[in-house]
Amino acid sequence: MSLLYLDSLTIKEEDTTSSTENLSLEEDLDSDLEPDEKPKNNKPTTTAEVYLEACRLAGVVPVSYFIRHLGTTTMGLNHHGLGPLGCKALAIALVTDMNISTLELADNHILAEGAKHLVEMLKANFTIHTMDLSDNHLQSAGAECLGKMLQENISIKSMKLSGNKFTEDDAKFFAEALSSNYRVKQLDLSHNEFSLRGGEHLGQMLVIPHIYDITGFSFDLSANNEGLEMLDLSWNHLRMKGAVAFSAGLKVNITLKHLDLSWNGFGNEGALAMGEALKYNNTLVHLNLNNNRITNEGVGMLCKGLEFNDTLRVLLLAYNSLTVEGALALVNVVKNTHKTALEEINICNVLVNENFVRLLESTCQEHPSLEVQYGGVGGFIAKKPPKRLDPMKVIQDYLDQRKLRLWDFFRNIDKDGTMRVPVADFRKAVQQSSIPLDRYQIEELVQRLDRERTGVVDYRGLADTRKQMMKDHRRHLRKTESRQKKEKQKSDRILKTFQSAVEAVTPRESMVMSPGGAKDNSSGPQHFSATPLSSWHHIVMSNSSRYSVTNLSSEHVHLPHHHHHQQRPTSSPAMRSYSQPNLDDSPCSVPGKTVSAQGTHSDPEGDVGKLSATANHLTRSRPALNNQQAASKRKTGKVKKKKSKKRSEKNREEPNDT
Repeated sequence: MSLLYLDSLTIKEEDTTSSTENLSLEEDLDSDLEPDEKPKNNKPTTTAEVYLEACRLAGVVPVSYFIRHLGTTTMGLNHHGLGPLGCKALAIALVTDMNISTLELADNHILAEGAKHLVEMLKANFTIHTMDLSDNHLQSAGAECLGKMLQENISIKSMKLSGNKFTEDDAKFFAEALSSNYRVKQLDLSHNEFSLRGGEHLGQMLVIPHIYDITGFSFDLSANNEGLEMLDLSWNHLRMKGAVAFSAGLKVNITLKHLDLSWNGFGNEGALAMGEALKYNNTLVHLNLNNNRITNEGVGMLCKGLEFNDTLRVLLLAYNSLTVEGALALVNVVKNTHKTALEEINICNVLVNENFVRLLESTCQEHPSLEVQYGGVGGFIAKKPPKRLDPMKVIQDYLDQRKLRLWDFFRNIDKDGTMRVPVADFRKAVQQSSIPLDRYQIEELVQRLDRERTGVVDYRGLADTRKQMMKDHRRHLRKTESRQKKEKQKSDRILKTFQSAVEAVTPRESMVMSPGGAKDNSSGPQHFSATPLSSWHHIVMSNSSRYSVTNLSSEHVHLPHHHHHQQRPTSSPAMRSYSQPNLDDSPCSVPGKTVSAQGTHSDPEGDVGKLSATANHLTRSRPALNNQQAASKRKTGKVKKKKSKKRSEKNREEPNDT
């Protein structure tokens, strides 16, 4: 009886016992079997036979396409409805196959169970380099299984996992896998559900790991360009903080060449972070940002990064909210950046104008390889009509320039001094003056001054109109300042998040340095101490008894290393702390007493240490406060003496008067 084993993915024969095998030796010798007859061997030998036997035992229908195309390098089994059991039978047959290098199993509903069978198969098969498992509903269990496989596998170079309903927490499995597996060159994770945390994990995935050998020295895999080169993350939800975190990983990546981020809703926030990443990334060649809700403002932020980039060749920005202004910005950055490598820009949905065409022609003369795909000529720059100035504001500016009052302006019109002027006279006087008002502005001002159609303009109405104008102007300024402040805060917040994400994904060595801990080395540069000044006191208080010297003039004092697990010492009455000492060579030894490395005197008899008169270079931590206190005490003493002297004089004068 043949059995199907999952762990070894092989077909084995099971030894069965029966009553006929328990016969005695005499009965076996009396049998009528031919002496030269050999037992039949039904064990399958070829891959096709193994596959057929595995399908029979698994209870699935064999795929004839697989049997017909055995021996080829590419096995395309997309849309065959294999299911988990069919995938299990296929995995058993592929254990010993040495021909197939590309295995396509998209849309077969193999689930996480089928993925586990394929993982077991890949432990023995090292000829498969490319695998397509798209649209198989692997979900989180399948992502975890494939992630563990990629950590140990040494043969897979390309993996397509599109449309498997991976959540954002599943991205950590691939990040952990690719942090140790640098042989995977292509990875397709499109049509999944990566968003905020997924962007953070995927950003960490782009960081090239440092491998440490047995001697403790590290070497960077990027020196040999080892790492992921093509990444497809289209049709996910990478936006806002997720987009910023992913762009932070792209900033430090130095192997990725082809990146597809279309249909993610990056927005202007993601465009700003991507522009910052492009300033430092020097390997990316192809960038797809189609359908990402990027506006002209976002393109402007992206262009700031393109000014410093000299490797990007293809930039796809189709089907974003761009107009002629965004198209002009893209061509201008190519024209003004001599080291740019851009050869293709796709803005196929944007209608341009004649100015863009002329600019593109002049740019192509300097960059002959540039090709820009646009929607056609017929676009226009959507400019708002210039807002007509408030006529009252124009009059007020006119008066301010000449240092005149509103009353002076109205008195020149009011010849009778009645504080009331006919509308016709007011209109004529304004037209004949040098105030820069056109006919429409004058009519607007007259309608505001004579709302009740009385035909008269009075000074009170003119003053009230000016007051209302000044209120509206201040309100407009506040709104403008508030909007600009919010935009700046938003940009600063994005950049701060981007920088924090960069620091989170950037590999660094732990650096804990203590003040004075580095030895003097004249041959190399001196290392800067990273310990804050506030920790000097705690270091000295905890180590002054052990690290004390008797003569600071003979040698420099090196303080011990400050460890993080060291607790803050309690203050002691037998110790007095001072500020950081000057370690220059100077005599400061005191006989009979020891001076700690921080300038703390300790008396072996337990008395309170006092500062030596010869140690002039050691200053107290708050000398100004002590001087002020001493001066205030002297002043109060003098005042008390004067008051007591006056009282005694008054007491002497009183008896004489009596």
